[in-house]
Amino acid sequence: MDEPLNVLLVAGPFQVRGSCACTLRLAEGLAAEGIQARILTPNADCIVPSRRKRLAISVYPRLAMPVWGNVVRETLARELAHDPPDLIHIQSWSAYPAGAALARRLKRPFVLTAYDHRTNDRDNGFDWRWGRRIVAVSQSVRAELLSRARFRPEMVSVIHAGVEVAPSAGILPILSPDRVPVIGTAGPLEVAKGHVFFLGAAQRVVAERPDTEFLLAGSGPEEQNLRRLARELGLSRNLTFISSGCDFTAALCAMDIFCLPSLRQGLGTIMLEAMALGRPVIASGVGGVCSVIRNPQIGLVVPPSDSTRLAERMLELLDDPVRARALGETGRQLVTEEFTASRMVSQTAGLYREVLAGERARPQMVAT
Repeated sequence: MDEPLNVLLVAGPFQVRGSCACTLRLAEGLAAEGIQARILTPNADCIVPSRRKRLAISVYPRLAMPVWGNVVRETLARELAHDPPDLIHIQSWSAYPAGAALARRLKRPFVLTAYDHRTNDRDNGFDWRWGRRIVAVSQSVRAELLSRARFRPEMVSVIHAGVEVAPSAGILPILSPDRVPVIGTAGPLEVAKGHVFFLGAAQRVVAERPDTEFLLAGSGPEEQNLRRLARELGLSRNLTFISSGCDFTAALCAMDIFCLPSLRQGLGTIMLEAMALGRPVIASGVGGVCSVIRNPQIGLVVPPSDSTRLAERMLELLDDPVRARALGETGRQLVTEEFTASRMVSQTAGLYREVLAGERARPQMVAT
């Protein structure tokens, strides 16, 4: 029987971010594909202890630091040299420096996942000797990579981020008449996520439907600015902030309608999580969002930076619970068919095997 493949997943700090949740789902699912996965990260504090115990996670706090990181990576390379991974999978651009350095030191091929379009000139420093494939989470990200970077088309594959789909029996009803409606959003609190426009829309909705509650789940550098803006907009009584770890399930279950007001978006993993729970979605038509919300039967799309249009869409669904529930069910069905964690894991495992088959066919490289 063949030995299982050994893959090292090099991640950035685990944060309130959909990409971090995807790394955990990938690590959990690879065992069923005959692949042993170990996660290397500078920080895993937001991972719940029970989940962390199930995974092989090694935490090196100084891994990403400019000076100390070099020392840490050199020590790690010596440790891993006794039992090196077959392949290194770098989980994001932020983890690229550490992952690529380990690949060079261990002379191992690597794969990189790109969740966004922000390549800048990173391809100029890309390690073409050991880098084999880029995984783009959407066609939008792939197209942007190919237009702004020097990656060959055959080098960039699309594997959508995947989420877990809960049994329909456990999903709470949408816009139930016996409780106040809740509209929410979730994710890292950053300028690019467009939360100021979500709050602007909330103010307009409350003016017409003062019984509506709003929920903003997440954490990040914009939290204090958003709290201040909420007070200035008179939303203190209608808006609740919830700090969240890597799992947004509880917050998403509390929402009747999910909004993704991003100014740019690679795909929208947390949006997919909301859809998997049967939540109707209103999202900005940016990046990979339109590859998910392809028509008005799946979700509602609004222009980015447009609080007025976002508020109008919120009111449309509040006034038509039947339509909201239909959107939620159609979106859930789409996720079940195309965006599951098991599909993401299977496609990623197939990519690993394809890369390693290519390594076996590649002429032996002379060590330098």
